[in-house]
Amino acid sequence: MVQARSVAFIALFSALTAFFDAIPCLPQLSSGVWYGWTFVAEPLVGIVLDPGDAFLSTLIGVMVGHSISFQENVYEFAFTLGAPIGALVSSLAFRRRLRQVMPYYALLLLAYFLTPIAWSLPFWAMWDTYVAFLVLLAMTFLATKGTHALLKKHYVFALSALIGLEADILFRIFLFVPLGTYSWLYGLPIESLEPIWVMNAFTTPIQVGIAMLSTSMAGKVLVAVKGVHDNLAL
Repeated sequence: MVQARSVAFIALFSALTAFFDAIPCLPQLSSGVWYGWTFVAEPLVGIVLDPGDAFLSTLIGVMVGHSISFQENVYEFAFTLGAPIGALVSSLAFRRRLRQVMPYYALLLLAYFLTPIAWSLPFWAMWDTYVAFLVLLAMTFLATKGTHALLKKHYVFALSALIGLEADILFRIFLFVPLGTYSWLYGLPIESLEPIWVMNAFTTPIQVGIAMLSTSMAGKVLVAVKGVHDNLAL
């Protein structure tokens, strides 16, 4: 019965993710990390489902969504793997399993700053990722000290969405810069990266903000429907 219920929720949220992923983003936001509205569904799936189920559900959803609304090249299927990672991280953050998230952030940020090309890019342009990392550090500290009351407020939905979505972004950046796909996949010159970084410094945080707001509004309802108990993070 439990397994059947889990499969049903995975299927349901896969369909939800595919639906949002296939919808083109607003023109003024389409230059950001996400071409569709995956960023709205991603943290919700993570908050409602367990980490493994959240990863699988989002993976199925974005593969279907990207197939329906095919982008200009197949490379996007690799970059969209950040979405299931983001859902998994949102799930871990919501369930206060924060120490499992910390190495991921630390390693990917380190990989970025150890890449020489990153030194020529605007440091400030990734400000939203730095904010998410600081939030992660603060939440980890509070959880370690047993200050659970501060983690049971309604804003835990928004913070879990922030940490998960920025984990998604970090994965895409890892593919783009440390792995150098900007050059050997997309054929972009180094000079073209700075405008991309500056543009995303404004568009991506707007998308993340929309997702944080929608997650805060819909999260409690979905969690209640699934029957997640108060001892998680509510």
